[in-house]
Amino acid sequence: MPRPIHATIHLEALKHNLAVLRARAQDARVWAVVKANAYGHGIERVFEGLRGADGFALLDLDEAQRVRDLGWRGPILLLEGVFEPRDLELCSRLDLWHTVHCDAQIDMLSRHKTQVPQRVFLKMNSGMNRLGFAPGRFRAAWSRLNALPQVDEVSLMTHFSDADGERGIAHQTAVFAQHCQDLPGERSLANSAALLRHHQDASVMADWVRPGIALYGSSPDHPQNQVAHWGLRPTMSLRSQLIGLQTLAAGDSVGYASTYRAAAPQRMGVVACGYADGYPRLCPTGTPVLVGGVPTRTLGRVSMDMIAVDLEPVIQAGANPLVGTAVTLWGQDASGAVLPIDEPAAAAGTIGYELMCALATRVPVSTDA
Repeated sequence: MPRPIHATIHLEALKHNLAVLRARAQDARVWAVVKANAYGHGIERVFEGLRGADGFALLDLDEAQRVRDLGWRGPILLLEGVFEPRDLELCSRLDLWHTVHCDAQIDMLSRHKTQVPQRVFLKMNSGMNRLGFAPGRFRAAWSRLNALPQVDEVSLMTHFSDADGERGIAHQTAVFAQHCQDLPGERSLANSAALLRHHQDASVMADWVRPGIALYGSSPDHPQNQVAHWGLRPTMSLRSQLIGLQTLAAGDSVGYASTYRAAAPQRMGVVACGYADGYPRLCPTGTPVLVGGVPTRTLGRVSMDMIAVDLEPVIQAGANPLVGTAVTLWGQDASGAVLPIDEPAAAAGTIGYELMCALATRVPVSTDA
């Protein structure tokens, strides 16, 4: 039989999360962000769960082609825009909307030969300091675009740096409003964190919202708020099985470098999962895991293909773990118990986004309803 580790993508959870986010978006339309191959889930796998969105937002032309090949005829937005002039030809052929964040992209558009003007989203750098025109140059960029026959409608957008934290978004919304004043065009401001935390403000919801990580059942402001607080469900479950059992004597060590030593006799299990599967090597002893649906913890270092888990809490819960017992590394156990992906991610000093995107190609993936 194949190695027992596998990942499951939950389509009903995707539909549920999209509905939760749409309910918060007021009258705004919803981009489903599917960059990075739908945050590691696979664009083809998530499409049916997210096709209720008003559009798809992504980065790569290849991803845009894949969405069109799935039969999507609605809007598709390139979040970083084009990278070279010939990209505009594919934008024309695939009817893509694209972000404009620098003068070079306006120059490309001015030289592009097309009979069908293109829809663009002009991006302001309102404080994130990644992509976008400085506020003082934003209106001039809008004027350049608006004068081009290659451009149809110009929409306006920005991206928040602190929507998930104490600083919040007021400093950026004020800058955006000031320098967009009286400019026509639809607006797009809100990412997942802004949509969840600041949805009461209609001006922040604007015309389009751009949820990404929240669609996939991870909390954008963890650990302040768990995913359950937002009413979201995990969309990816990574599961495996116990493939070995050990009984430790007091003083016995576990794994490379002997970073864990048993203080008393202890039963432990070995799981078919390791950093070659995308499970973070940095997860220390104590990283949460479910064995037979019971919460427990990892022991010692994560190896390439295996991790060790503490079976004492499982036995104390009345279970009898055996070789073949189900183990959930993140997501939903078959019993219904949930381990949010944010928890092992936090143990590794990272975020759920990275774990989703790092799922190794050797892990089989399937979908369920």
